[in-house]
Amino acid sequence: METDVRPNLGEDGTLVIRARGGDARGYPDGGIFAWKGMPYAAAPVGERRFRAPQPAESWDGVRDCREFGPIAPQGQSPAVPIDRAFKIDEDCLSINVWAPRPDGTPRPVMVWIHGGAYCLGSAAQTIYDGRHLAETGDVVLVSFNYRVGALGFLDLSGFSTADTVFESNCGLRDQIAALEWVRDNIDAFGGDPSAVTVFGESSGAGSITTLMTCPSAEGLFHRAIAQSPPATSVYGAERAKTVAERFLELLSIDPEDAGDLLTTDLELLVKASDDLVNEIPTRIPGTLAMAPVVDRDLVPHYPVAAFQKGYAHRIPLIIGSNKDEASIFKFMKSPLMPVSAQSVEAMLQLLADDHPDISATKLAEIMSAYPDHAKPSGALALSRDAAFRMPTLWIADAHCRHSPTWVYRFDHATPMLKAARIGAGHATELPYVFGNFGTLNVDPTFWLGGRKAAMEVAGRIQRRWLAFARHAVPAALDGSKHWAPYEEEKRSTLLIDSADTLVSDPDHGLRVAWGNDVMGFN
Repeated sequence: METDVRPNLGEDGTLVIRARGGDARGYPDGGIFAWKGMPYAAAPVGERRFRAPQPAESWDGVRDCREFGPIAPQGQSPAVPIDRAFKIDEDCLSINVWAPRPDGTPRPVMVWIHGGAYCLGSAAQTIYDGRHLAETGDVVLVSFNYRVGALGFLDLSGFSTADTVFESNCGLRDQIAALEWVRDNIDAFGGDPSAVTVFGESSGAGSITTLMTCPSAEGLFHRAIAQSPPATSVYGAERAKTVAERFLELLSIDPEDAGDLLTTDLELLVKASDDLVNEIPTRIPGTLAMAPVVDRDLVPHYPVAAFQKGYAHRIPLIIGSNKDEASIFKFMKSPLMPVSAQSVEAMLQLLADDHPDISATKLAEIMSAYPDHAKPSGALALSRDAAFRMPTLWIADAHCRHSPTWVYRFDHATPMLKAARIGAGHATELPYVFGNFGTLNVDPTFWLGGRKAAMEVAGRIQRRWLAFARHAVPAALDGSKHWAPYEEEKRSTLLIDSADTLVSDPDHGLRVAWGNDVMGFN
């Protein structure tokens, strides 16, 4: 007679799980259960502001996990619609789990790291709801909040004193703490801590490519999916310090009084952070104000260079970008990416200034790959490739030498997105991955039709992502196109559209023009 090892359901249909921190009450969500807002680290407030996360305190009794925890402090942005009902608080380090009722069979774990240019976003965004993926794939789905903006990605370590210590890369340290929580707790929710897949988009994916080169993150995840990672947007300590000095200037704080930041009003910190987020990429096109820093501690090397030197964790990797990444930044008039011919040209010149070893001939070769660079379409293509396409290819070329690697390009766009000249813009693949369409306040995605085709594309993507989480191979066992691994000889790339196609080296021309020398800001 088999023993039922499943936790007992309460009379109200809830399910209490005994995690390391205490008992957590989850609620039914479709055919699965959801636990939201569990603390994975202590509140980073007071003297813990701008410091590495500390372990969360255990709690007594049963913690009710019906609601998401507070989102990380940030300004309002139309690019990342946040429900105004959500509380914003520095005590934001919480984690969420969607899982079938544990039955003694360990399930693959998928951990989502949200994007938002390292300055925006939350795991509570509706588009990231994990119910559909967890239920469809019979997996345990995890998401979490981490510090963003100045609180998470401003490097003040150069202003540390004997009395006040500032630490670098606090947002990345939060992510590592969340992954450690998964390692230590996920078995209680029915997850297999030895089969953890991290997946993320934009700065979430950039976090992943960075974590893959962090020694302290090794072993915390076993496969990775990086969707449109801005992998070269990781800067040296010197550049990071100039941004930190400007932050203090905006707050009228002298560098020798940097310790005052521990008691500065939160709203003032967020305002100065937002001002920087807009100012820096406007002044230096192609850069971000907030991003991971090569501190020679947590992040010992520039990540793409680390991949090329073979230092990255040797795990299976899916990596890719979208066909029209830059279009959404032009549509939303966002300063985060250069989208005009003038700003793109300025970006290239500033990159050349950062790399005096790169000849004028090399720059001319790159420009020659974009005969329309003086036109809007050419400028968008050049910006897209500098930020996303080439970093993806540099990483894939390096990683495939020792670990299984698959490369995709997301080309699908609904008729409305094509009409709006957004196409397969940045982040447009997200609803396909999660199966959550219609999550914007006013969602025009299907105003001109295309729902049936989109649902078919979404099904294929989800089956591939779920197969990768379960078997470390993105094989959709449904008659879909076989996705061959990426190798330097063929450079097989899956073009995801109404029908998937496998193409050898589809970006050959631009890849040759840019070459193998990484062009990113130091």
